[in-house]
Amino acid sequence: MKQTIQPVYNFNAGPSALPSSVLEKAQQELLNFRGTGMSVMELSHRSSTYEEVHNNAITRLKTLFSIPENYEVLFLQGGASLQFSMIPMNFLQKGQKAAYVNTGVWAEKAFTEAKLLGDPYEAASSKEGNHRFIPNINDLQYNQGDAYIHITSNNTIYGTQWRDFPDTGDVPLIADMSSDIMSKPIDISKFAMIYAGAQKNLGPSGVTVVIIRKDMIEKANPNVPTILKYSTHYKNNSLFNTPPTFGIYMLGEVLGWIEEKGGLQTLAKQNEEKAKLIYDAIDESNGFYVGHAEPESRSLMNITFKLADQELEKKFLEEAKQGGFVGINGYRTVGGCRASTYNAVPVEACKALSEIMIQFQKNN
Repeated sequence: MKQTIQPVYNFNAGPSALPSSVLEKAQQELLNFRGTGMSVMELSHRSSTYEEVHNNAITRLKTLFSIPENYEVLFLQGGASLQFSMIPMNFLQKGQKAAYVNTGVWAEKAFTEAKLLGDPYEAASSKEGNHRFIPNINDLQYNQGDAYIHITSNNTIYGTQWRDFPDTGDVPLIADMSSDIMSKPIDISKFAMIYAGAQKNLGPSGVTVVIIRKDMIEKANPNVPTILKYSTHYKNNSLFNTPPTFGIYMLGEVLGWIEEKGGLQTLAKQNEEKAKLIYDAIDESNGFYVGHAEPESRSLMNITFKLADQELEKKFLEEAKQGGFVGINGYRTVGGCRASTYNAVPVEACKALSEIMIQFQKNN
């Protein structure tokens, strides 16, 4: 008996929506991948069939993101959370300081981990303003001798995003881009390192992408456990230990989908269109909906808002749930509403959300 699937609008913050065409292809290939008689999950990570998948994902990432030759792409595990520790382990040498910009929960977590391993300090913070804005790049306070400066490019919980990135000169700039990587073109050469959990814009959870300048690998602290050295994974093409093979396969297919869509310029334009639909519903509501982020710092990936009336907010969330909208509750410690409009969320879903917001306001 064929199961009837109720369509939903997936606005989950992560793991999040994946392109339907990618899911369908994975379904078709699940039991017999490229004539092997096995799933890609069953292949040896040392096999030539899997090696092709692995290297294809790296090549696609380098091409789509215009990654310069002096950078390396690594596929790691442990999410962004492990990077919070690996970065100071490898780069925060004794006697050095590192600058962190605190723009939200995940930025603060990265800073907290660094304090366990070295001497970091805050170069700027939006905490006193309840993380409603991104600090002005001209106001960052850091020293030319710092080991690095760390930023979080998009803040999923508060719905803020860096529009421009600082030019930090000789101080390596490191960015956690977990929630907006490949949502638009950027100048990779501004960064010494970019890292991102895949589960928002790149694929399923389980893979962490690291884009790192080769000279950073060369000057890293050698007295770090083997598995936690970037050099280990660089020397072994991210195959030092068993990688998350299915996640990397899916990541490669998502990158193929981005190619088919027309690349990052096309996605960037679409992401602006999607976010505008929902922000317009907020801005034109005469205070019925209240956005959290200041307009100039608004995220195109995570749109955060509340209703002026808390009882109405509960009613709105319940009606949205009944209407097939998934994942629009705000983060558990913050509350309110949040629509995560990552690359794979279609324009139609954002249009439907804006329409239900407008209709709910009319009815209430």
